[in-house]
Amino acid sequence: MNCCLLLPFLLGIPLIWPCFTATEISTTDEVKHPVGSHFRVKRGWMWNQFFVPEEMNKTNYHIGQLRSDLDNGNNSFQYKLLGAGAGSIFVIDERTGDIYAVQKLDREERSLYTLRAQVIDSTTGRAVEPESEFVIRVSDINDNEPKFLDEPYEAIVPEMSPEGTLVIQVTANDADDPSSGNNARLLYSLLQGQPYFSIEPTTGVIRISSKMDRELQDEYWVIIQAKDMIGLPGALSGTTSVLIKLSDVNDNKPIFKERLYRLTVSESSPAGTSIGKIMAYDNDIGENAEMDYSIEDDSQTFDIITNNETQEGIVILKKKVDFEHQNQYRIRANVKNCHVDEKLMEYHVEASTTLIRVQVEDEDEPPVFLLPYYLFEIFEESPHGSFVGMVSAIDPDQRKSPIRYSMTRSKVFSIDTNGTIITTNPLDREISAWYNLSIIATEKYNVQQISAVPVYVQVLNVNDHAPEFSEYYDTYVCENAGPGQVVQTISAVDRDESIEDHHFYFNLPVEDTKNSSFIIIDNEGFVFLILGLKQRRKQTLFPEKGEDFRENIFRYDDEGGGEEDTEAFDIAELRSSTILRERQTRKTAPAEIRSLYRQSLQVGPDSAIFRKFILEKLEEANTDPCAPPFDSLQTYAFEGTGSLAGSLSSLGSAVSDQDENYDYLNELGPRFKRLACMFGSAMPSNN
Repeated sequence: MNCCLLLPFLLGIPLIWPCFTATEISTTDEVKHPVGSHFRVKRGWMWNQFFVPEEMNKTNYHIGQLRSDLDNGNNSFQYKLLGAGAGSIFVIDERTGDIYAVQKLDREERSLYTLRAQVIDSTTGRAVEPESEFVIRVSDINDNEPKFLDEPYEAIVPEMSPEGTLVIQVTANDADDPSSGNNARLLYSLLQGQPYFSIEPTTGVIRISSKMDRELQDEYWVIIQAKDMIGLPGALSGTTSVLIKLSDVNDNKPIFKERLYRLTVSESSPAGTSIGKIMAYDNDIGENAEMDYSIEDDSQTFDIITNNETQEGIVILKKKVDFEHQNQYRIRANVKNCHVDEKLMEYHVEASTTLIRVQVEDEDEPPVFLLPYYLFEIFEESPHGSFVGMVSAIDPDQRKSPIRYSMTRSKVFSIDTNGTIITTNPLDREISAWYNLSIIATEKYNVQQISAVPVYVQVLNVNDHAPEFSEYYDTYVCENAGPGQVVQTISAVDRDESIEDHHFYFNLPVEDTKNSSFIIIDNEGFVFLILGLKQRRKQTLFPEKGEDFRENIFRYDDEGGGEEDTEAFDIAELRSSTILRERQTRKTAPAEIRSLYRQSLQVGPDSAIFRKFILEKLEEANTDPCAPPFDSLQTYAFEGTGSLAGSLSSLGSAVSDQDENYDYLNELGPRFKRLACMFGSAMPSNN
């Protein structure tokens, strides 16, 4: 089938293409063809393609013509169009074979239509030739402007970034055919944003072209244009906006806006008190604006701490101030950033400083004693009104108020208005050697201001007490004791104080010295009462025995036996016991016991006084935890009812020795041999 194609030019001028006769070709090589048509071998038949521009507003736009070589013009052939779009988008004149587009075509919706053509003999109704397939291509026109796909655009770049720093890349898209001329070839340009930014025309990359300071302007709006057809006349364009924000860098140091701060503090303020605030300003933000305040020269009185929330410097008191000592201070404070990058140290070479003047306010303070405590000494037995010592306090304030003194709870001392302490009662060191006093000082102009100081008074010793025997001595001696026999060891005490040990001198009364049978020997503070024969020798109690008894007085702690009784207990075992007890001073017999003893000598064993005395002595022995068995006390004043021996106690010998006969002791056996020797024969009058 010979097809003639009539194709209009893009500008609307139609061209009549020559008709080609369909012939069978055995190769698949492309055949050269005029512009506007294309021939390709397909199943042995040559088929054509037609081009139609998109967006043609003309109705029934003529695309081309199909014509059979067998058509002789007698109108006996009928042309039919089959395929997608046939009859709706494309129509054909059945008599002439002309093809028309009846709708506006949009290449961006569909760029290719494949159709089939058929020639039928109208007289016979049979196909004159086999169907022929061809295509209609919608050719592109520049009918789409560029569009930016990722709007809105926003970028962040550090301030003071150098020239050429990448900010962001923007990309636009053109729906036109990129293979059809320059319809989809885009160029980018900057409509707003100079001189700080630039854009690469073909890539859409935005870069910094000049340094920017965030503290002057922290964000910029940049307008970008994309133009197709590489910017030639008739090109379409699209625009977009880019918000570029500058992030902060620490390129500013903190600066004090005030060159002088005036603060006040009361001298009564305790350490740690906040006395005021100072403030520096930093144009940076966030971490770059964090500050650290400090005081130059390391002040011992003041310090500055930083409030991390407000970035203020809080001036605090490190130690108390004294108006009278110093009423004004001058300190210099500086401030610096906490976080500084080494690359930005050039902006922080010298720290900002300011001067702080602190005025100390005077407060009414209590009196101050010149000493933290006072220690005085005075001898005991000093007369009433004796001088003890003097205390002194002053008013530390400028007005120097007079001071009044007083003393709390003392019956022995008093103080006058000048702070002089005197005695009001006699002092006895043996009753109280120390006195702790509290002296109060009160300001005359303000009685609410008081202070106190401790005063310690030591009472010094005076030898005002005579020596005393350390205990009551109840001494017994056998009347046949020989000269030189130690009868008793006595000692004395003195309640007065002495730097060295007390030394006592012992002697017998003058009236007893001539007639006494005893002498006293001083042995370093202890005295031995020794029996001495003077003027006459006493008659021997036991003439039948020539023995010379020169032994100590024996106090029997157990009844019966005598010295030959070795069965009762072993003294050596008692003395070598492994149980050691703390040695205690022997208690002095109470005056009541001594009185009972003297009364018991005058009464018999049935007397209540006698019984009470025995019980008292027994109780004293039982309650002494340090007394071993050989030191215990046994009393024989009352033997008990029915005893043949009666009483063996020597307590009553002062009354009955002349009348008693002790010969019966020889009949009691060896256990009473010693007593028989002592009391068994007739005795002269008691000495």
